[in-house]
Amino acid sequence: MTSPRKHLVKDFNHFITCYVCKGYLIKPTTVTECLHTFCKSCIVQHFEDSNDCPKCGIQVHETNPLEMLRLDNTLEEIIFKLVPGLREKEQQQEIEFWRSRKSKENGEDGPRSKRSRLDAENDDGGDGDYHRSDPQIAICLDCLRNNSLVEENIVRGLMKKFIRCSTRVTVGTIKKFLSLKLKLPSSYELDVLCNGEIMGKDHTMEFIYMTRWRLRGETVKLIYRPPLKCVWYYRFTSKVR
Repeated sequence: MTSPRKHLVKDFNHFITCYVCKGYLIKPTTVTECLHTFCKSCIVQHFEDSNDCPKCGIQVHETNPLEMLRLDNTLEEIIFKLVPGLREKEQQQEIEFWRSRKSKENGEDGPRSKRSRLDAENDDGGDGDYHRSDPQIAICLDCLRNNSLVEENIVRGLMKKFIRCSTRVTVGTIKKFLSLKLKLPSSYELDVLCNGEIMGKDHTMEFIYMTRWRLRGETVKLIYRPPLKCVWYYRFTSKVR
């Protein structure tokens, strides 16, 4: 009986390394047009200068290639299991990053909460729940009121529009939260915008803070509104009547 063959991590490097930085994929993000996967920070930075995939050269999107990106959480977990210590190393680097971005105005660590900073400083190296040390971010959810649908109370403002959540929370989760709070139909999906630009459902709060929030204040302001197709339909039916 033959013994099972042992595989080394380097045998899988072709599948778990980034084409751009040549390191292990961190927050692996797939381009939906060609299904090539890169580190999220690598592909986002690349799209600042080009709309083409850095690996195959295909045009991802004419104007906004970021809309064609999808996070691959399953692949991320596989990589963390294959490479010992990678998760812990990335967490430590993330903590050091936010510490290095201390605001000169108020002395705070960007969007990290005080509790998260204390947890990081008091960490004794145990195998605790790593989600407890996630950087936190303050979000203001404001309703766009300059269209007729809001006036008809289909979408309204929140009583409490300020929330604090993990920087890993996605826009899709924010939409679900709003739907529950506003008691919207399950099929009704809001548009969420930052600085006038519609955010994709897989965009994380960290991604939005780093790439879209120009003010760089601790609280990120997101605007939600009815989808444009609903506005057009409402205006069209109103004219018909």
